[in-house]
Amino acid sequence: MQACPNPFMDDLNSCRLCEWRCGANRLWGERGVCRVGRAEVAATMCSDTLASYIVTLLGCCYRCLHCNAYRISQYPDPGWQYAGHVPAEMLVARAREHIAAYSGRHIRTISFTGGDPIIHLPYIEEVATEVKRQNLDLGIGISTGGFATKEAMERIISLCRTITLEIKAYSDPVHRALTGAPVAPVLRNAEYLVQEGREKIRVFRTVVIPGMTDREVGTIAEFIAALDPTVPYRLIGFRPNNVLYYHPGPPREQMEHLCAISRRAGLEDVAWSGYYPEAVPGEVAGWAARLNSIYDDNPAAALTAAYAASCGCPTHPRDCGACPLRDRCPATLREPWRGR
Repeated sequence: MQACPNPFMDDLNSCRLCEWRCGANRLWGERGVCRVGRAEVAATMCSDTLASYIVTLLGCCYRCLHCNAYRISQYPDPGWQYAGHVPAEMLVARAREHIAAYSGRHIRTISFTGGDPIIHLPYIEEVATEVKRQNLDLGIGISTGGFATKEAMERIISLCRTITLEIKAYSDPVHRALTGAPVAPVLRNAEYLVQEGREKIRVFRTVVIPGMTDREVGTIAEFIAALDPTVPYRLIGFRPNNVLYYHPGPPREQMEHLCAISRRAGLEDVAWSGYYPEAVPGEVAGWAARLNSIYDDNPAAALTAAYAASCGCPTHPRDCGACPLRDRCPATLREPWRGR
């Protein structure tokens, strides 16, 4: 076997970072369940909400039916091409440039997501070392589905400033049906994280899929509350995607009801985002009524434009060429599922 030229990548010679423990030599072409070799970057961005420089890495140890980033998580199988491997030194240098030019909140972390970044833990550790070498005041964050080995989880807790852990389901049959993987390692790692890294937990979260994971929320909340009732728990409304493209998302009432169940289970910090209304939202209907005359009493045009107006679009009838906000369009940059 050839020696690994980068000591940070030794783990990839016989990979056992996730609980599949494939033992694949990812450096020299063998592929485990995650199907990827060295870390490859899909995208980067500064997040004002998270005060983080977000790095999205390709590949995942799951095969989730509902994944809204399946072209990233199931790389290379979907056939999309990305920039490829970015050396740690270059990634940190780019982060420094982007953060310096960013006009939003103070960036506190370089945070890794995917897919699931646990399969690229050695690369993240190399980035952390490079952050220190370049004297940057940045911690490391990670967002994971929690399917790491116990040894990898110990490294993650030691490394990170913030950790988001997603418990996709509590019962093994549902977790296996949704992700293709057993749930026991996730629950073990959630408990270990609370015990050994409570101060690093940003949130635990669950995607609410009607008829599937919605029935798991109460049990998950009880599980978390038994560990520590102060752990923040976030419920994310499912957006139809991937294999579940035609499956319905949750209505607002269901999200609020599940939050109430979670609080009754003993959790102190519960919130939700994302839902699917069965009627035009009241705010949008109000805008449509106000815009109707501007659009020549055309209700279809007024209703259509009302969605843009509710996001902050200032020119009506819409005229992007004359808009003073065309360089920072609120209508096209908004991600409404993050709010209520």
